[in-house]
Amino acid sequence: MTVHLKKLSVGSASLASLREWQAARLAAGMELIHLTRNTPRRAREVLDGGSIFWVIKGVMCARQPITELRAMQRADGRPACGIVLAPSLIAVEPLQVRIFQGWRYLESKDAPADTPARASTSDAMPIEMEAELRELGLL
Repeated sequence: MTVHLKKLSVGSASLASLREWQAARLAAGMELIHLTRNTPRRAREVLDGGSIFWVIKGVMCARQPITELRAMQRADGRPACGIVLAPSLIAVEPLQVRIFQGWRYLESKDAPADTPARASTSDAMPIEMEAELRELGLL
């Protein structure tokens, strides 16, 4: 059974800024790897089609498929886990969440659905507003 991870996108001001940052890394020939201290204990479930769901400013707004969990080392030599991500960043229905540290498991039944691609991002309302309106049942 598939399980996902949810993670704060520290330093991202918006989904657009996360896209730009990742595009720059890919253009430089780098892999998209999120380094974390702990390897997920449910690694088999995560690798069975799991994604990392990014939380920006308290709103879960995108997901990114996880392709590999790689044993790595931090700069100080301590062991770490590299969560290797596919280059596709998929917008999801905005969902407000409480802030947390590290990453958390996210069951598939609790994961927000993917949103269709928007024709124009300039006409779109801010993700935070859309999440709040959904929570109030207005969208």
